[in-house]
Amino acid sequence: MKITGSFDVKLNPIEGYAKGEHGVQLNRMSLDKTFHGKLEATSKGEMLSAMTPIKGSAGYVAIEQVSGSLSGKTGSFVLQHFGTMERGAERLILEVVPDSGTGELQGLSGSMAINIEDGKHEYDFEYELK
Repeated sequence: MKITGSFDVKLNPIEGYAKGEHGVQLNRMSLDKTFHGKLEATSKGEMLSAMTPIKGSAGYVAIEQVSGSLSGKTGSFVLQHFGTMERGAERLILEVVPDSGTGELQGLSGSMAINIEDGKHEYDFEYELK
């Protein structure tokens, strides 16, 4: 199955343990989302990021637990993020953590792509439910 929709996101800084050195800025953020479309859900998670002194080069990882309904089936699942940006060239991987599905979403696997245009966030979610 492949679905598309939009989402709203709020990021807020939270105190982190590690501090950056040599011009690298390390950040920790809370992550709150509301998904719209065939994925009607909310999520909460945390993001860690590193901004280098080179403009457009950074990396982040995040984990978020998504709760709600997916194509009419209710439950929750966890998304894992891995993103890098090298002088503006982006690479982003979002995947469902294996065996994280609950309720009617047990057995969920898949990957998500995020598109941001003019400040609007959209997702493409390709998934399988076994």
